[in-house]
Amino acid sequence: MQNIVVIGFPKALSSAITGVVDLLALAGVTWNSIQGQDPERYFNVRIATVDGKPVKCINGIEIAAHMSFDDIRHADAIVVPTIGGPIKEILTSDNTTIRQAMSMLQRADRAGWVICGNCTGNFLLAEAGILDGRSATTHWGYKDLFEQRYPNVQLHADQLITRDDNVYCAGGGLAWLDLALHLIERTVGFEVAMQTAKAFVVDYRRDSQLTYSLMRLAKPHRDDKISEIQRWLDEHFAENVMVEDLADRFGMSKRTLIRRFNTALDMPPNTYIQSVRIEAARKLLEETERTVDLVMNDVGYEDASSFRRLFRKKTGLTPTEYRRRFSRRF
Repeated sequence: MQNIVVIGFPKALSSAITGVVDLLALAGVTWNSIQGQDPERYFNVRIATVDGKPVKCINGIEIAAHMSFDDIRHADAIVVPTIGGPIKEILTSDNTTIRQAMSMLQRADRAGWVICGNCTGNFLLAEAGILDGRSATTHWGYKDLFEQRYPNVQLHADQLITRDDNVYCAGGGLAWLDLALHLIERTVGFEVAMQTAKAFVVDYRRDSQLTYSLMRLAKPHRDDKISEIQRWLDEHFAENVMVEDLADRFGMSKRTLIRRFNTALDMPPNTYIQSVRIEAARKLLEETERTVDLVMNDVGYEDASSFRRLFRKKTGLTPTEYRRRFSRRF
């Protein structure tokens, strides 16, 4: 039986603690019960806090602990939940719990235990130096902060799950579902992981955050002219906009336009226009019943294969798949 420890700390996301406990503790149990078979437990899951006392999560719920950090003598895997409170404040405050959690994680890494971080919990792994030189992910909304704070980490914020040696990272706040299922597959096997997913009615093998992330079109900058161009493009993106014509319209050379776009937005004008169009297409697919071809035309594309290829590149799904998952149901 695998020994799994989920750590708890103040202002953690409660479901990222209790949900992992439920999914792992009931692997081999719920499915077998449905099938009329004897339960077969694979995991002994415990919750550890700095002093073995309950912790209050970000939603106000108090979660009891089985043990303290010092009581952890061996674990096959340590799971770090999502930080639910203000990340900078929690990491930089004089917080004994966070310091001791980092010390415990460093000890686990030296021992070669599997370490699993979920969502913003991966900031804790990075703060402890465990992710230096390693591949990792975090919630797509905190990509910029993570990159600024931890330049030595190979961040792949488009990925839902990353693995580098003994360290697993998951992206979204509820990606503990995917993280736990990956842990089940790694330790017990694919069949049990899939049975557990089916028993809990969970999609397994999601691999990207692109589908859920907002495209970064509004990066703060101080170039008033580029802001003016952005406002114009927000209204005219569906037109046949050429970079040369855009430069002429706003009184600058093509080379200057491209340079200022790259400086202000970290992307050239063509990429920005594509992003605006795809974001508009996403909204139309979510909120209207217009056909995919009409949506394509509405946002300025004429070639169906090019539109579908670009849409999939930006979102991880085809337009039809995206509508099926995100359109209004009622």
